[in-house]
Amino acid sequence: MLEDIDQIDRKIIHELQRDARLPVTELAQRVGLSKTPVAARIRRLEATGLIAGYRALLSPIKMGLTHVTFVQISLSDTRETALKRFNAAVRDIPEIDECYMIAGGFDYLVKIRTRDMAEFRRVMSEKVSALPFLHSTSSFVSMEAVIEPDVITI
Repeated sequence: MLEDIDQIDRKIIHELQRDARLPVTELAQRVGLSKTPVAARIRRLEATGLIAGYRALLSPIKMGLTHVTFVQISLSDTRETALKRFNAAVRDIPEIDECYMIAGGFDYLVKIRTRDMAEFRRVMSEKVSALPFLHSTSSFVSMEAVIEPDVITI
């Protein structure tokens, strides 16, 4: 897919990533084309799925979600049906900001974002501990985000 886009497409994508609400006329000026071909390129990028959508992104800091903890999760069963049940259940915990299946010494790595340690403790005891096939967890509290986007989706 990436080989099908040219420098103009890349400029359009870059500008839309910076501001998806940019009017097409202004976007056209920034990329050096007229409005009609830019609109056609955007429609093509959307139709191919390269541009997957547009949404409002919220600042976790402004929402008071400043406590970040990474949790290693090991499962008691890693057969496909168990993984599917775990994946479905973990998607239902809104405090889990990210979740990755890992190849290594544990099965999943999740990023949990809460207001404080008390809320994190509640999430762990009430939600994470109830996940299917959970065998063990190990938590790592973030002291500072060195590189992190300043937005989240909800």
